[in-house]
Amino acid sequence: MRAACDPVALGVNRHHAGERIKRISKMLAASATLLALGAFSAQAATADDLARRLEPVGKVCVQGQACTGAVTESGASARAPDDVIANHCTACHSVGLLNAPKIGDAADWGKRAQEQGGLDGLLAKAITGVNAMPPKGTCGDCSDDELKGAIEKMSGLK
Repeated sequence: MRAACDPVALGVNRHHAGERIKRISKMLAASATLLALGAFSAQAATADDLARRLEPVGKVCVQGQACTGAVTESGASARAPDDVIANHCTACHSVGLLNAPKIGDAADWGKRAQEQGGLDGLLAKAITGVNAMPPKGTCGDCSDDELKGAIEKMSGLK
């Protein structure tokens, strides 16, 4: 019977140590080869490929400033005020939900326009949001002109 601390009992034989070192060396060599191949293929990209990957994907245009070379979102024409109102405004403005001015209530719209600086003031509030109404109401993709047309239609203001 062998003692518990005997190297053979622990599974450590000196004559097998060389085989383990060879196996570890082969695994390290294989890993190094794979890393080298990966690095070589990454460097194989041409200068044109790199330049194309580094090109900007879009351009930011600031409202009121000229924006040359920009492509519009979809080239779609502006939505009619009735369409904007039907799809985005009626849920609140048809019944005056949360104190929203009702569609066609010229007195309420006129009072608010007077307080906010006219139609442009109402538009500014619609764009940034007011009280419970989020920015641009529920029409986040509406242009300022589409919102202005909807406000004009709902309020009767020009």
